[in-house]
Amino acid sequence: MKLGAEEKKKVFAMGALLAIAVLLLLRAFFFSGAPASAVAASATSNASLQNGAGGRGKPTPPLDPTLRTDLLKNSEEALYKGSGRNIFEEQAAPPIPAVTHKVIVEDNTPKPPPPPPPPPLIPLKFYGFASKPGQAKAIFLANGDDIFIGHEGEIVNRRYKIIRIHPTQVEIEDVLTNNRQSIPLTQG
Repeated sequence: MKLGAEEKKKVFAMGALLAIAVLLLLRAFFFSGAPASAVAASATSNASLQNGAGGRGKPTPPLDPTLRTDLLKNSEEALYKGSGRNIFEEQAAPPIPAVTHKVIVEDNTPKPPPPPPPPPLIPLKFYGFASKPGQAKAIFLANGDDIFIGHEGEIVNRRYKIIRIHPTQVEIEDVLTNNRQSIPLTQG
């Protein structure tokens, strides 16, 4: 079993540092006060400043702890002119005005639930269509910068099914919400 005492120089250095730390702690706890001569000098300098001996103006008057009844008589003779009630005498409380309550009749019939929100509009716009002889009509639908080509019964944009293409409009169903809308075929 090793105790860490194999390197003698490190052990001696650690012991010396530990002894210095103990001495500093003892000095800090037991000798933390200022020397008595410094305390006495600071007390006399403070007293001279307070008495004006330091040359900084008028000397302060001494404190007089006696009670001055002449100043108290002035305050005793002052009359209280508040609401006409003497706060130092017991009196009955002024009557509290009666509060009239308004009767509110509540309707206890349950309110019908709010209607469901309308389904979102289908964002597809008519862009154009193509018809070749012998083939089904193809319609071009735009959603922002994207253009989709579809035939009747196909799903475009992985969500909208083209139900029927009419000469003036196209009927589209949102397969997620089962919402059907007609988009007019406009020129322009």
